[in-house]
Amino acid sequence: METRAWLYDGQTALPRTGVLIDEGDRFRLEDARGGAGPFAWADLLPPHADAGVASYGLRGVPGWRLGFPDPPPAAIAAKLPRGQTYGRWIDRFGLWPAALVLALVASAVVWGVLQTPALVARLVPASAERRLGELMVGDFGRNGCRRPEGQAALQALVRRVAPTERDLEVHVVAVPMVNAVTLPGGRIVIFSGLLKAAKSPDEVAGVLGHEIGHVRNRDVTEALVRQLGLSVLLGGLDGNVAGYTSALLSTAYSRSAETEADRYSQQLLRQAAVSPAATADFFRRLGGGAAKGRTERLLSYVASHPVSRDRAQAFDASATRGATHRPALDATQWQALRTICAGQSEKWDFRF
Repeated sequence: METRAWLYDGQTALPRTGVLIDEGDRFRLEDARGGAGPFAWADLLPPHADAGVASYGLRGVPGWRLGFPDPPPAAIAAKLPRGQTYGRWIDRFGLWPAALVLALVASAVVWGVLQTPALVARLVPASAERRLGELMVGDFGRNGCRRPEGQAALQALVRRVAPTERDLEVHVVAVPMVNAVTLPGGRIVIFSGLLKAAKSPDEVAGVLGHEIGHVRNRDVTEALVRQLGLSVLLGGLDGNVAGYTSALLSTAYSRSAETEADRYSQQLLRQAAVSPAATADFFRRLGGGAAKGRTERLLSYVASHPVSRDRAQAFDASATRGATHRPALDATQWQALRTICAGQSEKWDFRF
């Protein structure tokens, strides 16, 4: 099989024009200068556009070009490499299948990035978490409440809610915010504003159980990895503990993490024979059922949590029918806990 063709050999600037002769898996060009080749069909590269004319390169030979002044016969055309529109593997599979594969790969990468903090959090040494937690608890400093009767009541509440939990440290600080926060290493801080807003020790027990859920799920470590980076947990505090504590207070956990912490709280309340109805009432008040001024004070705990109405319904639904409940603390202990900060100034006294 023969057809007219031209060839740039990559060595001279003059084209060679002659007849291309097909020899099975190879071809050669016969021209006035004696011919060139043979060349393997398999070594031809997809066409390039030279002044609007398709030409083929040769693997390993820069500047080599083969072209046809007329459309080549079908037998020869079948041996020529197909042109590339999008790229080798995309052209091989087609645009839309390739786009689907790329979309799946991109989704997997995004999912992996989102999961990375959770995976890394499991690898952070407990000693590093405890060290950072100790520094952050110490950062609350002069705001810590330490009345002996109140401390005893607080420890009684912890033992009642989570008798089998180990390595927990719970503190109360004189800050007029309706909130509680989990720090690294099993440290939990309850703000005095929450104790004043609560109507019973059972409400505080539900919140405490929620924060213990964050401890057990290592949600605080995951949040710090996501927001501040692994170096903070592994010792790169660079003297800015207050800034990191402030960042932690403003960090919102994921909706799933909050829901799981609520479920953990419900489990603890069930085991402790504490009614979840009180916690449900607490969340209803947070949802806006109270007067405007009071609601504004409560919003600090709502801001980073799921919808309070939904949480209230979940706590109500967790109650075991026919179960016998008793208060988380007796009246004397509850009064001691509510007045644990008596005589201390309640103000936002951190230099963040």
